[in-house]
Parts: sequence; structure tokens; C-alpha cells
Amino acid sequence: MDSVGVAAAAPDAGPGPAWQGKCPWGAPSTTSISCSLADVMSEQLAKELQLEEENAAFPEVVAAAEGPFITGENIDTSSDLMLAQMLQMEFDREYDAQLRREEKKINGDSKVSISFENYRKVHPYDSDSSEDEVDWQDTRHDPYRADKPTTTPRRGFIGKGKDITTKHDEVVCGRKNTARMENFAPEFQVGDGIGMDLKLSNQVFNALKQHAYSEERRSARLHEKKEHSTAEKAVDPKTRLLLYKMVNSGMLETITGCISTGKESVVFHAYGGNSATEDKVIPPECAIKVFKTTLNEFKNRDKYIKDDYRFKDRFSKLNPRKIIRMWAEKEMHNLTRMQNAGIPCPQVVILKKHVLVMSFIGQDQVPAPKLKDVTLSSEDMKKAYYQILSMMQQLYRECNLVHADLSEYNMLWHDGKVWLIDVSQSVEPTHPHGLEFLFRDCRNVSQFFQKGGVAEALNERELFNAVSGLNITADNEVDFQAEIEALEKMNEDHVQNHGKKQSTFSSDGDPPIYDE
Repeated sequence: MDSVGVAAAAPDAGPGPAWQGKCPWGAPSTTSISCSLADVMSEQLAKELQLEEENAAFPEVVAAAEGPFITGENIDTSSDLMLAQMLQMEFDREYDAQLRREEKKINGDSKVSISFENYRKVHPYDSDSSEDEVDWQDTRHDPYRADKPTTTPRRGFIGKGKDITTKHDEVVCGRKNTARMENFAPEFQVGDGIGMDLKLSNQVFNALKQHAYSEERRSARLHEKKEHSTAEKAVDPKTRLLLYKMVNSGMLETITGCISTGKESVVFHAYGGNSATEDKVIPPECAIKVFKTTLNEFKNRDKYIKDDYRFKDRFSKLNPRKIIRMWAEKEMHNLTRMQNAGIPCPQVVILKKHVLVMSFIGQDQVPAPKLKDVTLSSEDMKKAYYQILSMMQQLYRECNLVHADLSEYNMLWHDGKVWLIDVSQSVEPTHPHGLEFLFRDCRNVSQFFQKGGVAEALNERELFNAVSGLNITADNEVDFQAEIEALEKMNEDHVQNHGKKQSTFSSDGDPPIYDE
């Protein structure tokens, strides 16, 4: 009997073990379908076999591919639902890209970063993924972030015997100090210690901590100075708000720009509005004088206020910012006195804190030239001299004021006459240095007009006596100033003893009488 016959007859035997039915020498239960060589080499048959294998291995992928979001040439665009879903997917991609750009812009190079991951709209069927999408990670768990040092228990040590480690251990303290550097301000760059087992000693950590606090305070001071100070040809936010309110209320129509800068103030040009305030008509053109709030120029200018009896009680060294507002208020009161006496000067419109609005001396945004910049004829120069002499006498006798900074820089030539400006430092004759300021003004005026060719110009001593009405007879300037200081000392003692705001200077005319 041949081997084939034995193998074929084995299944027909009686009941036996189960392994006998799976004899490898047995005949196959199903006969294979024979095919030609051409069918085996056919590409169509190969594709069908590969598709069957894929369907058997990945049935869900096939199901997803057969859905409405399949991309290819056979997309049916007649379905509105499919088009809407495709548009929504494209919109979500753009939205996610915008979130990534915002996140990158906000974080920058800062060691403290934020994430918009919870707001992203990622679809499971979105196959067009970019490198940025692949690099997304959950920032709540950073695998590269150094682990925080383990805290010591309440008893203060861990381990036993020779392996005991206290909370004062050098390695433990060093790692704790490294972890504490994360509490520094974001502006303080502490470096990147990822992947490094850094150990900072207490001395180094304390030095870094003190330096971080110092840098934070310095940054705050610089920010405060920038926000609360009036820079050159610029205003701080509070001043800008005051100007906006003036424009919105109709007091001013528009502010054109800066026309002058000085040590203590910045002057802007503006067109007046239609509204009137307290029986005062706003002029067509106004000058806005903004006193600088940097305090640098006012440190050595307090002598004009602290000894002025009108502001002596309100002067405070502890709050220097009040000095600036007081300085603006002082100029407003002085201009009001001069205007009541008929002296050509800017007309006060309104005062808001350290912003003083006055009438504009000039025309069509062009300010009147200063006396030092204008070229006058001999007749006009002579006319200007006698006008200034009369204004100085009026200022001293009727207004009870001394300009204290009178020169060709603070006198304007407009409409054929001289106008006085910048009277914020003006003081009363009873000021402890009032006569010294007057003598300095007389020297400036006399020297300017003598250089200008005015033959009738008096010298400083004669001009001082003509303005003040005092008969100080001294042969030289040293003795003249000595007598002025003696009069100031006598007047100061009189005020301290009697408490009266009245001058004790002896003159031919009536002494200055205070109207306050």
C-alpha cells in the first residue's frame, strides 16, 4: 500500500485522538484554484489582494476613508453638509495657526510661558499637519523641567546613622536655592539650568536675590519717572488727560504743537473754543504753559516761594510736587496783578493743576519775537526803553512785585510795544532777597539798552533808585549792594518782630502797600 493511500485512509478510521485529524501528511480539505502565470503577474490582481489585506488589518481606516471627509479626485461636492464640514475644518486650521502665532509672540524668550492648548480646535481627521502641530505638547507637564528638590520632613533630617542628612546640608540647600530662583521677577534673567544639577550656596543666592530686588525697584522708579514727568517737548499721561478734557469741554478747539521750551516749562499753541469761563472770553489763540514735573529744575528755585509770604505757609519740603503746582499758581496771581495794573502781559484764561492757559502773544501760530531777536530802529529802541522803565515802576509800586528775572529773553516785541512774560518767579519787595532781585533786573535792562545805543539809558544804580524810589547814595557798586542788604535785613527783622507784611523802606513816595 502506498503512502498516499495510507494518508487518505487515515481520516476514515474510528474515533481516536484529536491530533490524528491534523496529520501533516494528510490531504488538504480544500483544493486550491489553479491559475495561469499571466493572472499571477497581473497588477489588477495584486491591487485587489493588497486591498483585501488592508481591509482585514485596518477596518476603521477604511470606514473613515469612506466617510464624507475623504480627500481625492472622487469627492462629491453636491452635499452641502460635506462642504460645510470641510470649510469648518479649514477655519479651525487657520484659528489654530493664529493661536500659535499669538502664543509665540507673547512668550518670546521669557522663561515664564503661557499656552493656548485648551483653546485649539484639532480634528482627528485632520491629515494636513505641519511641523508646529507635531511639536505641540502639553505645557502643564514639561519633561525637560528640573524636578523640585525633595523637602525635608518636619523633624529636620532624613536617614539614619551615618547616612543622616539634615536640612542644612550643603547639597540640599544648594538645590533649594536653585529652585527658588524661579520666584524672581521675569525681567531678571537667571539663565537656563535645565538638565543641570545646579547647587547655589546661600551667599550666592542672597546676593542674586538682593540684586533682583534692586533691579525691580530701579525699573519701577524709571517707569514712574517716565509716566509722571513732562519730558522735552512731550507731556506725561496726566497732563495729556488734562489737555484732552479742555478740548472735549469746548474750551480749546485744537492744540497745534509746541512753540517754546524752557528750563521749567513747555509752551504749546492752541486755538480757543466757543465756551467762556467766569466772565472771561477765551481768545482766538491761546498759549498753554505746561510746567515740567521732573523736579530737577526746581531744586534750587524754591527760594522764590518759601520766603514769599503769600505761599510761605503752604510751602513744604516733604512734598516737592506741590511746589510745581504752587509755581503755576504763583504765575497766575502775578499775571492777574499785572493785568489789573494795565501792564502788557498775557491774559490768564484758566489754571488746571500745573497747566496754565493764557492768551497768545503773536499771530497765526507765530509767536512774537523776543527783544533780543528783533532788530529795532533807534526810535523804537528808545521807545521800548521808556516803556520798560514805566512798566518796572508800575510793577514795583502798583503791583508790589519784582520780576526777579527781567531781561531781553523775557520781553516780547508785538504791535509796537513790549510785553512782559514769565513772571512765575516774581516776588514781592518785602521778600528777603527782593531788592537784590530788583538790582539784578536793573543791571540786565541797563546793559542791554546801553549796548543797543540808547544814550538816555540809566546805569543800574540810577535805574534802581528810579524804580524803587529809594535814595541810596553810594559811590561804587559794592557799597550800593551793601546798603541793599542792610535794608533787606532791617525789613526781615521788622517782619519777624511785628509779623506785618509791610515794607519799612524809606522812600520819597508812598511805600508799597499790600492788597492782601
